[in-house]
Amino acid sequence: MPNFCAAPNCTRKSTQSDLAFFRFPRDPARCKLWVENCRRADLEGKTSDQLNKHYRLCAKHFEASMICKSSPYRTVLKDSAVPTIFDLTSHLNNPHSRHRKRIKELTEEELRKIKERRLEASCEQVETNKENEISERQEGGESVEDAPPMTPEEKEIRDYLKSLFEIIVVIGKQNIPLNGHAEHEEGSESFTPSNFQALLEYRINAGDEVLRKRFEMAAVNVEYCPALQQRRMLEVCESCIREELLQEIRECRFFSLVTDHAVEIGGEDHLPLFLRFVDQTNCLREEFIGFLPCEGDDEALADRLLTEITEKWGLNMEYCRGQAHVSSGVFVCKMKSVATRLMEKYPMAVYTPCSTCALNIFLANSLPFTSVQVVMSTLKKIDSFFSKSALARAELEHAISIFHQNNEAKANELKEVCRTSWTERHDTFELAVDLLESLLLCMDSIHFNEDLKWNDRITSEAYVISETLADFEFVVTLVVLKYALSFTRAFGKNLQGQTLDVYFAANSLTAVLHSLNEVMDNIEVYHEFWFEEAINLAAAMEIPVKVPRLYLRKQRAETSLEIQPESYFKEFLSVPVVGRVIQELKDVFSENHLKALKCLSLVPFVMGHLKFNTSEENNADIYKNDLPNPDTLPAELHCWRIKWKHRGKEFSLPSTIYDTLQLSEVKFFPNVYSFLKVLCTLPVLNLENSKYGVARKRLKAYLADTPVSHRSRSLALLNINYDVKHDLDFMVDTYTKMYPEKEEE
Repeated sequence: MPNFCAAPNCTRKSTQSDLAFFRFPRDPARCKLWVENCRRADLEGKTSDQLNKHYRLCAKHFEASMICKSSPYRTVLKDSAVPTIFDLTSHLNNPHSRHRKRIKELTEEELRKIKERRLEASCEQVETNKENEISERQEGGESVEDAPPMTPEEKEIRDYLKSLFEIIVVIGKQNIPLNGHAEHEEGSESFTPSNFQALLEYRINAGDEVLRKRFEMAAVNVEYCPALQQRRMLEVCESCIREELLQEIRECRFFSLVTDHAVEIGGEDHLPLFLRFVDQTNCLREEFIGFLPCEGDDEALADRLLTEITEKWGLNMEYCRGQAHVSSGVFVCKMKSVATRLMEKYPMAVYTPCSTCALNIFLANSLPFTSVQVVMSTLKKIDSFFSKSALARAELEHAISIFHQNNEAKANELKEVCRTSWTERHDTFELAVDLLESLLLCMDSIHFNEDLKWNDRITSEAYVISETLADFEFVVTLVVLKYALSFTRAFGKNLQGQTLDVYFAANSLTAVLHSLNEVMDNIEVYHEFWFEEAINLAAAMEIPVKVPRLYLRKQRAETSLEIQPESYFKEFLSVPVVGRVIQELKDVFSENHLKALKCLSLVPFVMGHLKFNTSEENNADIYKNDLPNPDTLPAELHCWRIKWKHRGKEFSLPSTIYDTLQLSEVKFFPNVYSFLKVLCTLPVLNLENSKYGVARKRLKAYLADTPVSHRSRSLALLNINYDVKHDLDFMVDTYTKMYPEKEEE
């Protein structure tokens, strides 16, 4: 969509000009100066946020000294820039332009103030230029009037750095480890050069004159580019690629924060960080921004996260509207505490589940019980085990055929399930119970390895999994999860469904909690039924029913009383699991979160399904401060309902937020438009266009394809964001500013 210049008598638009276009500033005082200088009477009644969102000025209206062009791709204004160049007379000869951009007639007093302000700005600019010249002379020992052109030596250094950065970008995008065969550059016993060195030599041999001149006299066993310089350049490259994404997010203002399972990089655990936002084309996107070290306690992690987002990335957490943390194991409690601390400082950053993770998997990962975490980690091992070997999957299908000889339909159904990522589904625990006997038979068969067709690695992995599956505590925990989370299965599936399904899910949470509370009130009856199924399943697999060994050892040390397995698992498994599921649902579906989801009735299709008897006003106050004209919201919502209620029958109602935002007429409803854009960023809502959610898939691919010893935070960012525009000149400028000393040959 083109940008039109808001200056009077200026007809330029972005699609027909190479000029840069600049938004009106959000700062009210500075924005007022822009409006006064424009002399557009129709702009005086608009807020700075409205002007920033809808109006632009082209570069022709700014003095050259106000514009910074750091590279061919990046043009920005100085923080104090004010437009001063306008054509305020040509409209007198062209009456048609007067109707589009009305020029305000100024009094003599207003003209005098504008002249004084321009004179002050000119004086300040002259003084600033003088100070800059003096500073440059003092630093460089030069006394020339204008900035001198680059010397041949300086140009050679810049060209050399551009060649190095080009190699870094290629290495990152192709996921090539810098060090090659050696885990560390220093002290390596490898006889081959590092990958970086090899690419340098290849470019020299291919005719890169800049590199050839620099290294033609170097000794053959000298590292052309020291490891320290490589690390510095890699960090600069990472920051420049990230800045391209962050700039877009800042322009869109509102965003949500999403973290994923911790991964090991450089011997430490790191959290992958994603940001969700609605871009200028009104598409919801989720982009990978980087890794965050997660050592230390929850308070230290929360502080580090805030520092990274606000101080290093320059984002305003006041604009964060949601947060989701996908974690497991020991990180569950830590991330839950981080979410709580963030909400204490920023109440609008509501804690939600993540749309990329089934709700039941999210809830099970959030249960801080050892037996539950053993089940979750074993399911991951099973998924990894069968995903790496088609032969292993064939063995599992053979085991399924054995156990379901008399029910071919059931056998075919389970075989089809096993060809998918069944360990990530809403009904994972029901499927796991159905497959448990077949899984154990398959693992035992692979471990025994009578035909010698499995290697040692596979047989040892199969043994570890079979030992876990053959433990009664695992069996009973799996059965309890199956039934305790059966009440949230349909609810979670609706959350990841169509917009209408999500709306009804938000209104059905009360019923889900009521069912779970009923289970808790009658836990003796429910547990007896669950435990009986676990005993029957264990008997079929010849697994002895017993209390966990660690508990028995502890009990002998404290008391001589004997506890029965049924009583033990009721007290230490069924009761705490159901109680924790109830509490977790209340935490992630807070009042603000549910209010936001109920506002999905703003989507016309949902509104039509409700016969236009909606009451968004009751929930819309959650985002009242984010709207351009909150006082007119009730009237605007009424007009919004009337518009769709009296539509033509041939016109189908938009069924998603994305479809609604793509309508040209939605901008005539600025509050609704802003409301939908903010609401869209909530992590619980699905990415409606799969191409904007590829960052998470690329992260998984990077982790799967890269050995732990070769993982790099910087290279991972380049690899995952390989399609983000990169500017070599900007990278060189950034590097020379950060490390101004000349590079030694």
